[in-house]
Amino acid sequence: MIFILFLIYCTPLGTGFEIKSIFCSISESCECDYKPDIKGLEWDLYKNLYGQHMAQDIVSEAVMNFLQNENPDRPLVLSFHGASGTGKSLVSSMIGRYIYGTAMGSPYIHQFVPTLHFPLANRVQQYRSDLKLWVERNLTACARSIFIFDEMEKMPPGVIDVLEPHLGPFHVLFQTNYRKAIYIFISTVGQEVVNKLALESRQAGRDREDIRPDELEDSIADAVYNNKNSGFYHSRIITEKLITRFVPFLPLLRRHVERCAQRELCQRGECQRADVASSVGGAMIYTPNEGQYFSSTGCKLVPAKVNLFL
Repeated sequence: MIFILFLIYCTPLGTGFEIKSIFCSISESCECDYKPDIKGLEWDLYKNLYGQHMAQDIVSEAVMNFLQNENPDRPLVLSFHGASGTGKSLVSSMIGRYIYGTAMGSPYIHQFVPTLHFPLANRVQQYRSDLKLWVERNLTACARSIFIFDEMEKMPPGVIDVLEPHLGPFHVLFQTNYRKAIYIFISTVGQEVVNKLALESRQAGRDREDIRPDELEDSIADAVYNNKNSGFYHSRIITEKLITRFVPFLPLLRRHVERCAQRELCQRGECQRADVASSVGGAMIYTPNEGQYFSSTGCKLVPAKVNLFL
């Protein structure tokens, strides 16, 4: 190792890229795996996320602005809200893939599932202590860590508040600059607000692409703050406005479900089976009873339905 470092010191290098390449060949660092591809993320969002114009625009803009800022004043904190199967987990995996080159396999991407990591409501204080220690250790190892909290509707209230000091506009925390981290919260809480506006717009003949984020963000914040089944119930993270953006995910129409089915078929080498995609779309349950506009499970059941009809 000393010999290699001596070579680095003595060898004239033309670019910082060459220095980084040699450093990464002898060291394990998240800076070596950190290879953000903003254009790739934007393309994937617009190509493979169906029926979610707000999520496409908000996520691509927020991630681009954050990653292009060499010295952000606070972490990027995104909160995804919508019904099951609308693309929330898909987008979180895209963010990981276009920052670290892998959806969830990177040691710098950390996913928490309440039913697995925080299952007991009477152990909130223990979970708070464990979560704080885990986040701080990983931030010390990698300031650009990504933390994903799935199923926030199942998170015991009070646990997530331990992260409040990490999300605000402070300079350092325990000698670590944590402002380059990304936090993603995923929840079905707030879907009633999103679905209600989507239905009202549909019934009024308004195009869904005309729905704006500012019509929903305050209502979503109120919903997660006041819902006792929300991990953000009466949370200071909400009252202190530490969420960078609330991201609404609209309920999906049949045409979106069929596009999901078509994508699934292409992944199996069966792109030509448009008949199967149509059958999958017809096999879903749609709501409300009067109108039957929106898939009750989004695209979540598409792989199983493709198996059925293929």
